[in-house]
Amino acid sequence: MIIKTNKIKNILKSVINQEMFTPLHAPIFEGNEIKYVTDCIESNFVSSVGEYVTRLEEMLQEYTGVKYAVVTVNGTAALHVSLLLCDLKREDEVLIPALTFIATANAVSYIGATPHFVDVNENTLGVDSEKLDTYLENISIMQDGYCINKQSGKRIKAIVPMHTFGHPVDMDALNKVVEKYNIDVIEDAAESLGSFYKDEHTGNHSKLSAISFNGNKIITTGGGGAILTNDEALAKKAKHITTTAKIPHKWEFNHDMIGYNYRMPALNAALGVAQLEQMDKFVEKKRALALHYMEAFKDIEGVKIFKEPEYTKSNYWLNALILDKGYENMRDEILQVTNDAGIMTRPIWTLMSKLKMFKESPKMDLSISESLEKRVINIPSGAWL
Repeated sequence: MIIKTNKIKNILKSVINQEMFTPLHAPIFEGNEIKYVTDCIESNFVSSVGEYVTRLEEMLQEYTGVKYAVVTVNGTAALHVSLLLCDLKREDEVLIPALTFIATANAVSYIGATPHFVDVNENTLGVDSEKLDTYLENISIMQDGYCINKQSGKRIKAIVPMHTFGHPVDMDALNKVVEKYNIDVIEDAAESLGSFYKDEHTGNHSKLSAISFNGNKIITTGGGGAILTNDEALAKKAKHITTTAKIPHKWEFNHDMIGYNYRMPALNAALGVAQLEQMDKFVEKKRALALHYMEAFKDIEGVKIFKEPEYTKSNYWLNALILDKGYENMRDEILQVTNDAGIMTRPIWTLMSKLKMFKESPKMDLSISESLEKRVINIPSGAWL
């Protein structure tokens, strides 16, 4: 056991090829970041009114192929507004994977809705559509065109599939299921900028999607996010809601609905424009790193590097070392040995259904999520490696 753990550490060191502390992810600033941020400061338009905000939105539209992008202060804000745009009401239920980052569940809670936890597929790390279909067939009925949870009496209005570590969910399979139950889809694409599902960028397969530009994402604006949609009316409403729902006027302050101060400042957008200019390079480097890891670990018993599903092209935002079943008790030892050696590794998130604020939330059988929680270790994945 100790020999195997040290072997994993040594393989990581050989791939990383660095003596210094190696984080999981860190931004790279090798382009026009200083130039654009300086230009933004000199323009004096550093808040949400500024040419860089519009420029970043236009670049996102071109890169992703989605018709409309609305940039926000962070990815959670983007997801929050996306849920509001689907006309979710208090007490509605929203299906989300139990294996996700806390922001997904938090955004659902912000509107007073109830997270309803579903299981994932081990081959995608995303929502298991076949298992979900069987589950909904058993626990729900259709009433007045809506999917109603027979146990709680609440409407199941939406689902938020999350593209875990940048690996796209099987969206065709999922959309077939939700069409049967009239459930809206909002993609949590926080980690998947640069990832493609069947040759289309994530975010093109649902009503709305939300992405993140946090400091640890493939590109960063420091803090930031974006709402993506192909629906013009939703895009206009998204921009309105995120600008405090203020009715445009030269001097009057009139607001026609509850809004949020969620627009991205131009300073952040200037950084994002410079980062997005380098996107192809970042993705190429991260995919090369993933292949290097796969080769290095191919003959190591008990572990594997997660590989993108065959119908996808992933950005490999975070590489995942997955222990085989039966090797779960090695996880904490690997984490200890690698972190002691200056190689930052971490387990996957604690299941949302285990957190004290969500313990009473409805859930399906989560056996795959529970198994993966014990077996997944994230390893250094920065493009600079």
